[in-house]
Amino acid sequence: MTDGRSGSGLTFRPMKVRTPPRTLEHADYLDMRKGACVIEQDEHGDKVLLLADGTYLKLFRRKRIVTSAAWKPYASRFVDNAAALARVGIPCPVVISHYRIPSIVRDAVHYHPLEGRTIRQVIASGMPETRATQLRERLLKFIHLLHSLGIFFRSAHLGNIVLTPDDQLGLIDISDLTITWFRLGPFRRRRNMKHVLRYREDREWLMQSPEWARLDT
Repeated sequence: MTDGRSGSGLTFRPMKVRTPPRTLEHADYLDMRKGACVIEQDEHGDKVLLLADGTYLKLFRRKRIVTSAAWKPYASRFVDNAAALARVGIPCPVVISHYRIPSIVRDAVHYHPLEGRTIRQVIASGMPETRATQLRERLLKFIHLLHSLGIFFRSAHLGNIVLTPDDQLGLIDISDLTITWFRLGPFRRRRNMKHVLRYREDREWLMQSPEWARLDT
Protein backbone atom coordinates (compact mmCIF):
# COMPACT_ATOMS: atom_id res chain seq x y z
CA MET A 1 0.00 0.00 0.00
CA THR A 2 1.49 3.30 -1.05
CA ASP A 3 0.78 6.53 0.76
CA GLY A 4 1.19 8.80 -2.28
CA ARG A 5 3.07 11.48 -0.34
CA SER A 6 5.88 13.80 -1.33
CA GLY A 7 8.35 15.57 0.90
CA SER A 8 6.34 18.78 0.65
CA GLY A 9 3.31 17.22 2.33
CA LEU A 10 1.37 17.00 -0.91
CA THR A 11 -0.74 13.92 -1.33
CA PHE A 12 -2.75 13.17 -4.44
CA ARG A 13 -5.62 14.86 -6.22
CA PRO A 14 -8.75 12.85 -7.06
CA MET A 15 -9.36 12.64 -10.79
CA LYS A 16 -12.59 13.99 -12.22
CA VAL A 17 -15.04 11.58 -13.78
CA ARG A 18 -13.86 11.55 -17.39
CA THR A 19 -17.14 10.39 -18.94
CA PRO A 20 -20.71 11.27 -17.97
CA PRO A 21 -22.97 8.55 -16.59
CA ARG A 22 -24.57 6.29 -19.17
CA THR A 23 -28.33 6.54 -19.55
CA LEU A 24 -30.03 3.33 -18.47
CA GLU A 25 -33.47 2.88 -19.98
CA HIS A 26 -36.24 1.65 -17.71
CA ALA A 27 -36.55 -1.74 -19.41
CA ASP A 28 -32.80 -2.31 -19.02
CA TYR A 29 -32.97 -1.26 -15.37
CA LEU A 30 -35.78 -3.73 -14.71
CA ASP A 31 -33.82 -6.44 -16.48
CA MET A 32 -30.70 -5.66 -14.43
CA ARG A 33 -32.54 -5.87 -11.13
CA LYS A 34 -34.42 -9.07 -11.98
CA GLY A 35 -33.84 -11.52 -9.12
CA ALA A 36 -32.10 -8.85 -7.00
CA CYS A 37 -32.24 -8.71 -3.21
CA VAL A 38 -32.92 -5.33 -1.59
CA ILE A 39 -30.12 -4.72 0.90
CA GLU A 40 -31.04 -1.18 1.95
CA GLN A 41 -34.07 1.05 1.45
CA ASP A 42 -35.72 4.11 2.98
CA GLU A 43 -38.99 6.02 2.66
CA HIS A 44 -37.97 7.11 -0.86
CA GLY A 45 -37.38 3.58 -2.15
CA ASP A 46 -34.56 1.14 -2.77
CA LYS A 47 -31.00 2.29 -2.04
CA VAL A 48 -28.78 -0.78 -2.46
CA LEU A 49 -29.52 -3.93 -4.48
CA LEU A 50 -27.59 -7.19 -4.46
CA LEU A 51 -27.92 -8.35 -8.05
CA ALA A 52 -28.32 -11.94 -9.16
CA ASP A 53 -24.67 -12.13 -10.31
CA GLY A 54 -23.30 -11.09 -6.91
CA THR A 55 -22.52 -7.48 -7.86
CA TYR A 56 -24.23 -4.46 -6.30
CA LEU A 57 -26.26 -1.55 -7.63
CA LYS A 58 -26.32 1.53 -5.40
CA LEU A 59 -29.07 4.04 -6.19
CA PHE A 60 -28.76 7.76 -5.47
CA ARG A 61 -31.63 10.25 -5.51
CA ARG A 62 -31.16 13.20 -7.84
CA LYS A 63 -31.29 16.47 -5.90
CA ARG A 64 -33.57 19.15 -7.29
CA ILE A 65 -32.46 21.97 -4.99
CA VAL A 66 -29.12 23.75 -5.29
CA THR A 67 -26.74 21.93 -2.96
CA SER A 68 -23.28 20.39 -3.25
CA ALA A 69 -25.06 17.12 -4.08
CA ALA A 70 -26.63 18.83 -7.10
CA TRP A 71 -23.40 20.02 -8.74
CA LYS A 72 -21.38 17.01 -7.53
CA PRO A 73 -23.82 14.09 -7.28
CA TYR A 74 -23.07 11.39 -4.73
CA ALA A 75 -22.86 8.77 -7.48
CA SER A 76 -20.06 10.76 -9.13
CA ARG A 77 -18.33 11.12 -5.77
CA PHE A 78 -18.50 7.34 -5.29
CA VAL A 79 -16.92 6.75 -8.72
CA ASP A 80 -14.20 9.40 -8.22
CA ASN A 81 -13.37 8.22 -4.72
CA ALA A 82 -13.14 4.57 -5.74
CA ALA A 83 -10.64 5.49 -8.45
CA ALA A 84 -8.62 7.73 -6.12
CA LEU A 85 -8.46 5.15 -3.32
CA ALA A 86 -7.42 2.42 -5.74
CA ARG A 87 -4.55 4.58 -7.01
CA VAL A 88 -3.02 4.73 -3.52
CA GLY A 89 -3.69 1.11 -2.64
CA ILE A 90 -6.63 1.50 -0.24
CA PRO A 91 -8.97 -1.48 -0.83
CA CYS A 92 -12.51 -0.38 -1.77
CA PRO A 93 -15.37 -1.38 -4.09
CA VAL A 94 -14.50 -1.67 -7.80
CA VAL A 95 -16.80 0.31 -10.09
CA ILE A 96 -18.24 -1.47 -13.13
CA SER A 97 -20.53 1.25 -14.52
CA HIS A 98 -22.04 4.61 -13.66
CA TYR A 99 -25.63 5.18 -14.78
CA ARG A 100 -28.34 7.79 -14.91
CA ILE A 101 -31.86 6.30 -14.77
CA PRO A 102 -34.32 9.02 -15.85
CA SER A 103 -37.43 6.87 -15.34
CA ILE A 104 -36.90 6.69 -11.56
CA VAL A 105 -34.94 9.97 -11.21
CA ARG A 106 -31.88 8.20 -9.87
CA ASP A 107 -28.18 7.94 -10.52
CA ALA A 108 -26.65 4.53 -9.93
CA VAL A 109 -23.27 2.89 -9.49
CA HIS A 110 -22.84 -0.77 -10.42
CA TYR A 111 -19.86 -2.24 -8.59
CA HIS A 112 -18.05 -5.29 -7.29
CA PRO A 113 -18.22 -5.28 -3.48
CA LEU A 114 -15.13 -5.21 -1.32
CA GLU A 115 -14.72 -8.76 -0.05
CA GLY A 116 -14.34 -9.25 3.67
CA ARG A 117 -16.08 -8.44 6.94
CA THR A 118 -16.67 -5.10 8.57
CA ILE A 119 -14.82 -4.52 11.82
CA ARG A 120 -18.16 -4.68 13.64
CA GLN A 121 -18.72 -8.14 12.18
CA VAL A 122 -15.20 -9.21 13.17
CA ILE A 123 -15.80 -8.02 16.74
CA ALA A 124 -19.19 -9.74 16.91
CA SER A 125 -17.67 -13.07 15.87
CA GLY A 126 -15.31 -12.96 18.85
CA MET A 127 -11.53 -13.03 19.07
CA PRO A 128 -8.77 -13.45 21.66
CA GLU A 129 -7.89 -10.25 23.50
CA THR A 130 -4.38 -10.28 22.03
CA ARG A 131 -5.84 -10.13 18.54
CA ALA A 132 -8.34 -7.46 19.59
CA THR A 133 -5.47 -5.33 20.89
CA GLN A 134 -3.57 -5.74 17.62
CA LEU A 135 -6.68 -4.85 15.61
CA ARG A 136 -7.23 -1.65 17.61
CA GLU A 137 -3.62 -0.66 16.93
CA ARG A 138 -4.01 -1.41 13.22
CA LEU A 139 -7.17 0.65 13.01
CA LEU A 140 -5.48 3.65 14.58
CA LYS A 141 -2.56 3.38 12.13
CA PHE A 142 -5.02 3.01 9.24
CA ILE A 143 -6.92 6.16 10.20
CA HIS A 144 -3.62 8.03 10.51
CA LEU A 145 -2.65 6.77 7.04
CA LEU A 146 -5.90 8.09 5.59
CA HIS A 147 -5.23 11.47 7.20
CA SER A 148 -1.70 11.55 5.82
CA LEU A 149 -3.20 10.99 2.36
CA GLY A 150 -5.53 13.96 2.77
CA ILE A 151 -8.61 11.72 3.17
CA PHE A 152 -11.41 13.03 5.37
CA PHE A 153 -14.08 10.35 5.83
CA ARG A 154 -17.13 11.91 7.49
CA SER A 155 -18.94 8.59 7.74
CA ALA A 156 -16.03 6.71 9.26
CA HIS A 157 -17.10 4.04 11.76
CA LEU A 158 -16.43 0.37 12.36
CA GLY A 159 -19.32 -0.61 10.09
CA ASN A 160 -17.66 0.73 6.95
CA ILE A 161 -14.06 -0.27 7.59
CA VAL A 162 -13.50 -3.78 6.22
CA LEU A 163 -10.95 -6.48 7.00
CA THR A 164 -10.35 -8.24 3.70
CA PRO A 165 -9.59 -11.96 3.21
CA ASP A 166 -5.93 -11.06 2.57
CA ASP A 167 -5.79 -9.20 5.92
CA GLN A 168 -5.89 -5.63 4.64
CA LEU A 169 -8.07 -2.81 5.89
CA GLY A 170 -10.32 -1.12 3.35
CA LEU A 171 -13.31 1.21 3.03
CA ILE A 172 -16.90 0.89 1.87
CA ASP A 173 -19.73 3.44 1.66
CA ILE A 174 -17.26 5.89 0.16
CA SER A 175 -19.51 8.62 -1.24
CA ASP A 176 -19.18 10.73 1.91
CA LEU A 177 -15.43 11.10 1.63
CA THR A 178 -13.29 14.06 0.54
CA ILE A 179 -9.71 13.96 -0.70
CA THR A 180 -7.45 17.01 -0.77
CA TRP A 181 -4.01 17.93 -2.02
CA PHE A 182 -2.57 18.04 1.51
CA ARG A 183 -2.48 15.78 4.53
CA LEU A 184 -5.09 16.74 7.07
CA GLY A 185 -4.21 19.30 9.71
CA PRO A 186 -4.64 18.71 13.46
CA PHE A 187 -8.18 20.16 13.65
CA ARG A 188 -9.60 17.96 10.89
CA ARG A 189 -7.77 14.91 12.24
CA ARG A 190 -9.33 15.38 15.68
CA ARG A 191 -12.72 16.03 14.13
CA ASN A 192 -12.50 12.84 12.06
CA MET A 193 -11.48 10.80 15.11
CA LYS A 194 -14.61 12.09 16.88
CA HIS A 195 -16.63 10.71 13.97
CA VAL A 196 -15.05 7.27 14.40
CA LEU A 197 -15.92 7.33 18.13
CA ARG A 198 -19.49 8.63 17.88
CA TYR A 199 -21.24 5.23 18.02
CA ARG A 200 -21.46 3.75 21.51
CA GLU A 201 -20.61 0.15 20.56
CA ASP A 202 -17.59 1.25 18.51
CA ARG A 203 -16.44 3.62 21.23
CA GLU A 204 -16.66 1.07 24.04
CA TRP A 205 -14.57 -1.42 22.09
CA LEU A 206 -11.95 1.09 20.94
CA MET A 207 -11.63 2.74 24.36
CA GLN A 208 -10.12 -0.44 25.76
CA SER A 209 -6.91 0.73 24.07
CA PRO A 210 -4.93 3.45 25.92
CA GLU A 211 -3.99 4.98 22.56
CA TRP A 212 -7.62 5.38 21.54
CA ALA A 213 -8.61 6.54 25.03
CA ARG A 214 -6.10 9.39 24.82
CA LEU A 215 -7.86 10.67 21.71
CA ASP A 216 -11.00 11.28 23.76
CA THR A 217 -9.37 13.72 26.16
